[in-house]
Amino acid sequence: MKSGKADANVTAWIHSVNAATLYISVITVLELEQGILSKEREDAAQGTILRNWFENQVLAAFSQATLNIDAAVARQCAQLHVPNKKGERDALIAATALVHNMTVVTRNTKDFKGTPVTLLNPWEN
Repeated sequence: MKSGKADANVTAWIHSVNAATLYISVITVLELEQGILSKEREDAAQGTILRNWFENQVLAAFSQATLNIDAAVARQCAQLHVPNKKGERDALIAATALVHNMTVVTRNTKDFKGTPVTLLNPWEN
């Protein structure tokens, strides 16, 4: 995430919410880590930028606000899979939000369609 490249709608949304109400799923941590590892292999310079952002901003900001998968989340995820199999990672994120009565904030709303989770796409107006 290079300086000056943030989407204006996302920036406005971030400034409109209380940071203490924001959480991240451990699945999102997994997805970010995998993406950064991949980027580090193909573009070391950009990988370094992303690694620094992830470790010094994301992980630091969410050190006390990372939601893990527990039995309640696993059971909710199973309910999302029967009878309609969804991508497991997205189902785990949706299940985490449902168990904790939260909204999923994502640009990728299509993979959550058909679930009862509340969605917010701050990239859109």
